[in-house]
Amino acid sequence: MDEIDLNLLRMLQKNARTPIKALAEAVNLSSPAVSARIDRLEKQGVIRGYTLDIDPLPLGQHILAYIRLDMQPTQKEEFYPFIASCSNVLECNCVTGQYSMLIKVTYPSTQELDGFIGRLQHFGKTETQIVFSSPVPPRSMQI
Repeated sequence: MDEIDLNLLRMLQKNARTPIKALAEAVNLSSPAVSARIDRLEKQGVIRGYTLDIDPLPLGQHILAYIRLDMQPTQKEEFYPFIASCSNVLECNCVTGQYSMLIKVTYPSTQELDGFIGRLQHFGKTETQIVFSSPVPPRSMQI
């Protein structure tokens, strides 16, 4: 990976819909050369995908919460398919510390969040934190 690849990644992080022609002009390469570099970065797994940043509030998702789950490692085989099937789960990470899983969810109401937590407690003890505000919203990593 060279400085041109890094510049392309920076530009695509700011706007993944930047036209190839604009990217090519910015890095002083031809459009086919930039397309080839992007294809290579995708095949290498550096670029994992292109996403859309959606504000959950206009869609009625008023509750953002983080749930910590303490579960036994032997439950992972049952837990992973369960958590993957939950559409309100935005992220689930296996972490170190007192709890083994950190789960980010969004729900329209605390009642629906409570129902999900009840199902989650089949796997172990939970602790939930509801987000009031996000002074630093999710952002791209610095490269």
